[in-house]
Order: sequence, then C-alpha cells, then structure tokens
Amino acid sequence: MTAAYILGINMVIAGIFAIAFGVVATMNRNASGARWLSAGYATGIFTVLLEFAIPWQANALPVAVAIFLVYLLTLTFCVIGVARHYAVTSHAKYLGAIWLVSLLALPVTFTLPYGTLERGFLYQLPYFAMQVLGCFVIVRSGRREPLDLLLIALSLLAAFAYLSKPMIGWAVGMASASQGYMASTYAAISQMLGAITLVSLALVLLLVMMRDATAEMVARSETDVLSGILNRRGFDAHAEKALAAAREQAESVTLVAADIDHFKTVNDTYGHAIGDAVIARFAQLLKTAAGEGAVVGRLGGEEFAVLLAGSNLAEGRRFAESVRERFCAAPLAELGIDRTITASFGVAQLTLADNLFDLARRADSALYRAKRSGRNQVSLALGELTPKPPSPRTALA
Repeated sequence: MTAAYILGINMVIAGIFAIAFGVVATMNRNASGARWLSAGYATGIFTVLLEFAIPWQANALPVAVAIFLVYLLTLTFCVIGVARHYAVTSHAKYLGAIWLVSLLALPVTFTLPYGTLERGFLYQLPYFAMQVLGCFVIVRSGRREPLDLLLIALSLLAAFAYLSKPMIGWAVGMASASQGYMASTYAAISQMLGAITLVSLALVLLLVMMRDATAEMVARSETDVLSGILNRRGFDAHAEKALAAAREQAESVTLVAADIDHFKTVNDTYGHAIGDAVIARFAQLLKTAAGEGAVVGRLGGEEFAVLLAGSNLAEGRRFAESVRERFCAAPLAELGIDRTITASFGVAQLTLADNLFDLARRADSALYRAKRSGRNQVSLALGELTPKPPSPRTALA
C-alpha cells in the first residue's frame, strides 16, 4: 500500500471528522471544543494537500516548512478543542512556549540533512509536546472516567508514535530528499501510524462528547429551573442512590422536609416574580447549608427536601434549626418585602424497614405537625405515625 494511497485515505477521514465535530458544535452551542476540533481536522486536510505537492517542487524547502507549521497548527486547534471541552484554561502559555521553541528551532531543523536522526527528532518533537500537552489538559481537568483514561492513554501512545518515527525511518531507510518522501517505505509506515491515531483519537473524542452531552441532558431534566436545585424526579433518583450507598456503608441518614410558611400570601401580596425570588433564595440557603454530598431538591411549589447521609436525627434537627433561623432573619428588603418570611421543617431518620417513600412519609408527617403547631419550627418524626390527612398543606398554606 503506497503512501499516496494512505494519504488520500487520511484526507477523507480528516474531512469526515471535521464534519462530525462541526455537526456536534452546531447541535450544541455550548460545545466550543467541538468547533476547535472541527477546525483542527479541517486544517489537517491542507497538510495532506501540501504533501501531494512536494514531489513537484524543484525546491521543496518552502512546502516542507509549510507542512510542518500547518500540521503543528492542526494539533494546536485540537489541544484547544480538548481544553475547551474539559474546561481547562491553563494551557495557553504552554502552547505559546511550544510554538516559540518550534519557530526558533526551524532554521536548525531544516538545515540538517534530510533523513538524519537529528533532523527527525527535532521535526517530531513539537508534535510530541503537543500530544503530551493534550494529556496534561485531561489530567488537569480531574476527570477519571473510563473514556477519559482511554483518551489519555491513546494521546500518550500518539505522542510516542511521533518520537518513534525517526527510529522507524532509520531502520527502514528514508528518501535522500523531500521530493522522494512519497515513494519511500517510511512514508507508508508513517502515514499508516497517522491514520490509526487520527481515527482512534477522533472516535474517542466523539464518544466523550456524546457522553458529556447525554449527562448534561440528564442533569437538565433533573434540575429545577427556578431554584437551580434538583426537581422531584432528580431528587428521587439521587436520593435512592444515596440511600443504597448509606446502607452499604451502614451510615445513618436523615431526611428534612421543608415548606415556606404562608407562601400563597407572599404571591398574592407581592406578586409571583417576588415569590419566585423567595423560592430561589430559600433553595440556595438549603444547598449552601447542606454542603457537598447532600441531596437537595424542590419537590413542587414551596416544598423542599434535603437528604443528609451520615447524619442522625439530632444532626438533622440542628441543620433544620440553622436554616430556619437564617431564613427567618434574612433581610428581604431588596426584594421589596417588608415583613419576615418563615419556614417549617420535619425531620425523620432512616430505619431498617424504610424505603425512600416511608422515610419521606414520616418526614412529611413531622412537617405537618410543625405547621399545625404554629409554623416556623422544626418537628421530629420519633416513630411510626399514622398517615396524614389528604392534602394537609393545601389546607394550611
């Protein structure tokens, strides 16, 4: 299989992936990384076209330099795309350093005799550095899912593939000048390595983007738009997982049910926009006080729930009292509210016989007692309670 044939395949593959990443960027406006990757693979097509032009050059040096720089630009776009996707911003100075060293080394690189190990290593070293920088970006992001680890591994393999090329050229023999590159065995091997890395990295990157897009869609479907915390669907799903994990580790769990007192009056007096602001304020207070690891959700209207893994009934009560006091004391004048707004809480601890429904029912019963007893207080579920009457919150709102 000749190098020219493989180069043609590489050009088609680069075009396909440029279109694929472009489609991803078009379908998801937040996928800025895909746009850069599309630009990178599209730029790679020009590298192939320049490779085809070399045999026809009397002086191949200008085209050879152009190939080197265009391919370095291709890798640069790809590194930026990976960094954008993984939200890593500390790569720019390293990109600048690679480009500066590469440009300063150009006279030395292209003055050395064609086909020598020294020239080969100097030529491939910037590509190696770019690929290693891509690995660094992924590692810096902190992502350690299987696809991320696979992408790191493939990037490292691609990096060392660049460094192996001078040795391969030395072993199989290279042409005496750039114009003879396309007819050499080394060119066929080099382009085959390029095709393998081109396809494998692009496929894994697409899988990473599909995975993250799917995760983003799931997160959106589980998030309450107004409050920014989980909606009922999201809360149930995450709470079930938290309960299962707590049972495996023999941890205690408490559920805090919360309800903003007289919320209908707030809406009627100040308008729904102000009521929405109060809900958002209360939700953020719950989320901040609960901290990492807690499952915080808005179940509907002014009703909220917080699942606290690793906490007992006393700790759940302290959490609820803290939130109650802070919410009651929160200044609301900037919202145009000239009175105090309070909330009521019910706290229940998980028992061996409980599922999420049972735990929620007991926390709701405790909340109902808090509202029935005057509101702005915390009530505990100390044992099995009789089922609450139908729609008690509607009656007491």
